[in-house]
Amino acid sequence: MELAFVEVGDRVWVCRQEWFDLNLSVVAGTASVVVIDTGASEHNGEALRDAVARLTPLPIRAVVNTHEHFDHTLGNAAFGEVPIVAHEVAAANTVAAAQRWIAESPHEPRIEEVRASRVLAASETFASVTVLDVGERQIELIHPGRGHTGGDIVALVPDASVLIAGDLIEESAPPAYGADSYPLEWPASLDVVTSLLPAGAVVVPGHGAVVDADFVNEQRDQIAAVAETIRSLAADGVRRDAALETGAWPFPREALRHAVARGWSQLPRGSLRLPMA
Repeated sequence: MELAFVEVGDRVWVCRQEWFDLNLSVVAGTASVVVIDTGASEHNGEALRDAVARLTPLPIRAVVNTHEHFDHTLGNAAFGEVPIVAHEVAAANTVAAAQRWIAESPHEPRIEEVRASRVLAASETFASVTVLDVGERQIELIHPGRGHTGGDIVALVPDASVLIAGDLIEESAPPAYGADSYPLEWPASLDVVTSLLPAGAVVVPGHGAVVDADFVNEQRDQIAAVAETIRSLAADGVRRDAALETGAWPFPREALRHAVARGWSQLPRGSLRLPMA
């Protein structure tokens, strides 16, 4: 597995790898680099480590996980003693998230490669904001709130006008609402993200092609429409098991099964009406 990078901003490189259409990012300063997300297996992480060495002679200051899902974290072990940084919730859930996906995905073509990977959670965690200094450049790591998971973070490189969004934004598929998502809170988290975007920002989604602020704003509005449809249907007394067929949704219904289930479970007490006959 040989990985190729494209520079999307000053000393900010992205590899859009074919496996899971996943983006792996590298940000360099004058003294060191930071690697953001590490791939879906330890072997994937080894290929990433080797690609970074070809990209720059600078040492790796830290590895960052944008959230806990296995496709973003299972390469962690390939980086040896390099500190791994993540939100505290993501770090706490990394092992369980990998085990759950492995148990639920026996027919994944590369499942043995995934199973053979050591699961290594972050060694350095934060709750809200932290900064990594890579030499005459700072990378801001920010938890904007819950959305795709409870431990999502974004990485902002202000002087390069680049924001690495993890799976809070996806380009190649509808946003991934999983069994650990927060569909009602996701729009507010993206409001924070949009407030961080500098003029002319380049945004690296978790999966797919690099996008701009207009794309982020459009996807934020679609995610908000999902949340508002859940609230509206529940207030109208629509049964949860009828919601997908009843609502007008901005994404394909098959992508929203967990969104509806999670959304209903997260509605505040008093917002549900008795089901209509």
